[in-house]
Amino acid sequence: MTENSPYSPQNPSVSRQELVELVRSQLQVLLEQENFEGAKALLVPVQPVDIAQAIEDLPKAMQAIAFRLLLKQDAIEVYEHLDSSVQQSLIAELRDQEVLDIVDRMSPDDRARLFDELPAVVVRRLLEQLSPAEREATALLLGYNEDTAGRIMTTEYLSVKEDLTISQAIERLRVLANTTELIYYLYVTDTERRLTGTASFRDLVIAESEQKLSEIMTRDVVFVHTDTDQEEVAQIIQRYDLVAVPVVDTEQRLVGIVTVDDVIDILEEETTEDIYALGGVEAGGDSYFQANVLTAARKRVVWLFLLLIANTGTTAVISAQEDALQQVVALASFIPLLIDAGGNVGTQSSTVVIRGLNLKEVGIKKALQIITRETITGALLGLMLGIAVIFWAYFLEGSLPIAITVGISLLIITIIAAVSGSGLPFLFGALGLDPALMSAPLITSVVDVLGVFIYLMLARTILQI
Repeated sequence: MTENSPYSPQNPSVSRQELVELVRSQLQVLLEQENFEGAKALLVPVQPVDIAQAIEDLPKAMQAIAFRLLLKQDAIEVYEHLDSSVQQSLIAELRDQEVLDIVDRMSPDDRARLFDELPAVVVRRLLEQLSPAEREATALLLGYNEDTAGRIMTTEYLSVKEDLTISQAIERLRVLANTTELIYYLYVTDTERRLTGTASFRDLVIAESEQKLSEIMTRDVVFVHTDTDQEEVAQIIQRYDLVAVPVVDTEQRLVGIVTVDDVIDILEEETTEDIYALGGVEAGGDSYFQANVLTAARKRVVWLFLLLIANTGTTAVISAQEDALQQVVALASFIPLLIDAGGNVGTQSSTVVIRGLNLKEVGIKKALQIITRETITGALLGLMLGIAVIFWAYFLEGSLPIAITVGISLLIITIIAAVSGSGLPFLFGALGLDPALMSAPLITSVVDVLGVFIYLMLARTILQI
């Protein structure tokens, strides 16, 4: 550890994020001064994941220089933690042999994920240069559909035959420990490579050395198939508190495992997609903040165009009722209040339902129950808000008919908003679409059009205009 390293014990009160920022700033200064030995020494005590973040935050021109300073044994792990856009940039910057050294030593699942992001011509060139074993492992993963267990699994796992003794299994574990991603579990198979059970490292340690694996292994194994959706894989690992879950093919043969670190990445990816969809932003493979301004605008413009078209419905309704607004101008001043309240209620309902669907807390079978619950909630909210608005509108305008019109309209609008916000995600789910696509902006637009129409129709009836 260098004398002035940010990772010095003299900095016990500094958070991890602050330490990473210190590393980045010092690294940038050293690179600007072309003090490469100092930069290399600075990175020695730093965790690979923190080095990756520091490199990502450097100016693009310095990223490849900083990466080249890493020791070879550290470079692979750092590379696996980098954002995909930075990985692609380094592929373009590094020499062919440097790239090949990194790619050949990556774990198969991380390599497959990288190849998904690279141009096909680059992938073909890299595949041809991989060692036969790594090429076969990567081709296997790339052969499965995207976002499935087969695509995200790693083939670096420990499997043993059930007729081995405990001492033989431990010896196998000792020999192969450096070639596997996980040593906490042994996966037990029969002579046909079919998964029959698991044994933990703890099981091996406390068992008698001459016992057979078949005597101590757990036969009730939680597993997934190669075509299981990655989000379901994450939920299974979370539900059963697993470190990893085995993956089998259609004939129940063990072909790989999905580890908990990959699941964390999946959960982050799926949550990001849902949040983007809820906000009306097109999801993309790269980090939104790593993308350039044109890409960022492209991700947002599609939804904005759709919402612009949808909002013309509100304009059309107001134009059709222009004569009513001219007779009672005060009506126009309450339109923003009504549509904002309705949009907020609809957004709340859609948010809780979409979250419940994603966490599997609710399903299509409970749709009627949930929609009824949200409708009653919307009615109670509308009643409370409506009474308050009647008093407020009367105070502002001094007209009881206008105040009653606004209050009743708010009650009806909140009920419609609750029904729309809770019902439409279920409808999208039933159609096989992502419920998160029923985003808050779209719910708001639907409620806007219906809300303004109901308000002005009610005003015509009550005010006789």
